[in-house]
Amino acid sequence: MTVTRAELPPTILPELLEQADAMRAFRRDIHAHPELCFEEERTADLIAHTLRNWGIEVHTGLGKTGVVGVIKGRPGKRAIGLRADMDALPMTEHNSFAHASRHQGRMHACGHDGHTAMLMAAAQHLAASRNFDGTVYVVFQPAEEGGGGAREMIRDGLFTRFPMDAIFGMHNWPGMAVGEFAIKSGPCFASSNEFLITIRGKGCHGAMPHLGVDPVPIACQLVQSFQTILTRNMRPIETGVISVTMIEAGEATNVIPESVTMQGTVRTFTTDTLDLIENRMREMTQHVCAAFGATADFEFSRNYPPTINHPAETAFARQVMCEVAGADKVREFEPTMGAEDFSYFLQAQPGAYFVIGNGDGTHRESGHGLGPCMLHNPSYDFNDELIPLGATLWVKLAQRWLAQG
Repeated sequence: MTVTRAELPPTILPELLEQADAMRAFRRDIHAHPELCFEEERTADLIAHTLRNWGIEVHTGLGKTGVVGVIKGRPGKRAIGLRADMDALPMTEHNSFAHASRHQGRMHACGHDGHTAMLMAAAQHLAASRNFDGTVYVVFQPAEEGGGGAREMIRDGLFTRFPMDAIFGMHNWPGMAVGEFAIKSGPCFASSNEFLITIRGKGCHGAMPHLGVDPVPIACQLVQSFQTILTRNMRPIETGVISVTMIEAGEATNVIPESVTMQGTVRTFTTDTLDLIENRMREMTQHVCAAFGATADFEFSRNYPPTINHPAETAFARQVMCEVAGADKVREFEPTMGAEDFSYFLQAQPGAYFVIGNGDGTHRESGHGLGPCMLHNPSYDFNDELIPLGATLWVKLAQRWLAQG
């Protein structure tokens, strides 16, 4: 079967439509064999083996399991990087169709199997045609889901071994129509940070609270106080999220506990805002606990920085999207407080990150789960109709970028 759905634009390269069935099978094979962060051994081997069969120079082992393909066209000084993530999530799939996960507790619920397939389809076309000036690096990154695979690939020399003028990334976006793209200059994904607070009081009998220092109401006070950072310390036009998501204390109903642990997440679009939140949370924890006669340990971990698109590269990608899909199908991306480790690449190199519509879930085959087709949902599945469309965008983006001279 060849993909010819009416909602796909006529600008899709015919060669990519012809290989759509093969790339769908490739994607579904990866979906059936999901691998978690830094464990993508089978996936990386499959990618490397397939790229080599297409005559592409392959380098492995960056960021432990990352793969880089080097595709050279006509002589030229410019180079571009195109990135896809490979890892799955530690969750159990609820779908029962033929390509559902064969490994309990592991699932491609974020579409990284589809991201890989789109980039592989583009790589095959670019290697076959070589119709461009310069070099295209296809970057298959491990461990986006919490492992910081982008950071690890950089540490292993991604940009020194494979110097590129810019790097671009693409993610599928459920709820946005098939055939549509969205992009935004500046911050588009938030930073991801975690905190762990241990409040130490003095345990006692639950019927004699005056003999102890109860850490539970102190924790309750802090949960409420943290929100005033957002409403009274930050400028109203700035954005931030402080969510206390875990509170643990006590072992018996008649015992006031010795301690309480609080954990949660903080999200911001700027480092300045993050600095403010971290400092104020630390100060509040220390002083509120002191006011009640308790002490506290405060730990704050900065995970992924905000994903901030570069203006020139964003404008360039938008122009290519309009060429491929039509201007009426290219939207302004609404920033999300979710996080993405492509941010590390954008800190090191110019580039942009954007999304491609995955549809409303009606593409799923019989046997899908009863839940919605949303990211990180056990009933999710990538829309295979996107593969030739996303691959066409990758090919056009590379060709246009390298043609700038």
